[in-house]
Amino acid sequence: MTQAEKEQENGKEKEREKEKEKEQRGVKRPIAPPFIPEPLQEQIQGNFIVVIHPGSRTLRIGRATDTLPLTVPHVIARRRKQPCQTPFEDPCLLREGLNKPESNEQRQNGLKMVDQAIWSKKMSNGARRTPVSAEQARSYNRQIRPTILDPVSRIKWTNTSHQPDYLVGEEALYVNPSDVFNVHWPISRGQLNLHDGPGGSLTSVIADLEAIWCHTIQKLLEIPLKDLKYYRCILLIPDIYNRQHVKEMVNMLLINIGFSAIVVHQESVCATYGSGLSCACVVDVGDQKTSVSCVEDGVSHRSSRLRLAYGGSDVTRCFFWLLQRTGFPYRECQLTSRIDCMLLQQLKETFCHLNQDISGLQDHEFRTRFPESPTLLYQIRLGDEKLQAPMALFYPTTFGIVGQKMTSLQHRAPGDPEDPHDEHYLLSTQSKQDQSSKATLEKKAVTKNPGFEVESGPSGESSERSSHTQEVELGHAQGECLVGATDMDDLPSALLSRRTTMTQFEGKALGLDKAILHSIDSCASDETKRKMYCSILVVGGGLLFPCAQEFLQHRILNKMPPSFRRVVENVEVITRPKDMDPQLLAWKGGAVLACLDTTQEMWIHLREWQRFGVRMLRERAAFVW
Repeated sequence: MTQAEKEQENGKEKEREKEKEKEQRGVKRPIAPPFIPEPLQEQIQGNFIVVIHPGSRTLRIGRATDTLPLTVPHVIARRRKQPCQTPFEDPCLLREGLNKPESNEQRQNGLKMVDQAIWSKKMSNGARRTPVSAEQARSYNRQIRPTILDPVSRIKWTNTSHQPDYLVGEEALYVNPSDVFNVHWPISRGQLNLHDGPGGSLTSVIADLEAIWCHTIQKLLEIPLKDLKYYRCILLIPDIYNRQHVKEMVNMLLINIGFSAIVVHQESVCATYGSGLSCACVVDVGDQKTSVSCVEDGVSHRSSRLRLAYGGSDVTRCFFWLLQRTGFPYRECQLTSRIDCMLLQQLKETFCHLNQDISGLQDHEFRTRFPESPTLLYQIRLGDEKLQAPMALFYPTTFGIVGQKMTSLQHRAPGDPEDPHDEHYLLSTQSKQDQSSKATLEKKAVTKNPGFEVESGPSGESSERSSHTQEVELGHAQGECLVGATDMDDLPSALLSRRTTMTQFEGKALGLDKAILHSIDSCASDETKRKMYCSILVVGGGLLFPCAQEFLQHRILNKMPPSFRRVVENVEVITRPKDMDPQLLAWKGGAVLACLDTTQEMWIHLREWQRFGVRMLRERAAFVW
């Protein structure tokens, strides 16, 4: 074919295309093609997901692919701007409510109940325990003098000659008290540690968290902060959470630290993922708070959530009080000293137990290793003190805490101007809808029966009653009320009595076993309750005492309602599922969560957060925000 013929053929093809276009001008074309293939979801690699579980005393952090997380003391030491300023340090074991006039009396009464419980139960061989008085141990311990093992301790104070602005973790723990640093623990009793002292504002606490987490990510996980835009984050929060605090932490992780996306989930649900259980009553005994929540198929029942304002550190302080009663040979020990508090924590973990077969006096020894001091060896003789201290978890009056709120339930959100469609909006709109639908029904009734009038009290009593009804019902569904439903005629007084009951309930210090029974009893159906009795999962580090599993199981069996004893085949308390450390279970569950297909719908991306803010938590969280 010649060149001229080729050009002619091309010209004819162009003319045909133009004619087709003219024919199709009168036809409406679809706006979009009939089928758009869905974009393939990018598979997120686990080594690009960081799981963060912040605790009151310990931060657990690591990649989702790591076998175990890094465990870092959740503390920061910040250099004081003016060296002459008064030094400040967040207390380790001391807390408010301990120095009241009634504290000692309450402590003594609690100890009497503990002793009564100890002596009411026989040992496994059927014998009674050997009676021991504190005076017997005291006379021996007062004669003890320490032995010097090493004239110079190998432990050193943290070197601050390079004048850092702050120190994190172990370095912060061993900052010399005479140095120009303030020591802060940014989380206390499951919430941000806000207080009136230096570094106690919300801005300061968030800045402390950011500094600790950034240092850990950069130095220990060895991830450059500039590369975090390629990483995602899973943040574990308490079951009873403060919405404002969670919002600030999410904002800090996405905006300040620079993660590309985040998932927020509750500790109890993650604990079930980590243990491989579908249903469980999760009992999380931490250092400063204890949480109880019933979890079923990845959902924490809101009405079952309880938070108790005591934990492992309260047991440590109680143990120190009992040691003092027996003439503790290390007489210089003070609860105001950070180093002494670490020693007491170690002694509690070494000596305390819940084995009622151990009876009588036993001799022990311990060492003190402090910076710039010799290593000393002490002898000590102890009796029931080792059992009494952990039993205070079941008789919390033994802690001697007066005038503090010891039990918390899940409350309705206070409201957030950034979240217009919160619970208050739903409550008001639903109430208005109920009123309008009721008015419509009344109009229809009047139309059908002209001689019939609907009674309504003065000032729209019927509409008020409707709104009260809605508030009571919604509150009960959300676990805010502790008593059953009442007659319709008595709704306002019923609401008042429920609020009063709730206030009285929250003022009491529930023992651990009673809190578990209350949490299970709050479940909706008997079938759910039966499942929970068969699977009580204990996590956290506050109940890591020998024989704790058998002890708790015995108390639950004795106190559970008689109606369930016939139905429940076996009350099972699980403390080490799959032989895993219960302190790491929740973090491990967060790593499992990162691999689930359903998690893909829960990610909150940076741009979404910048545009919609806290509303994304309502849309994407796997729990009712």
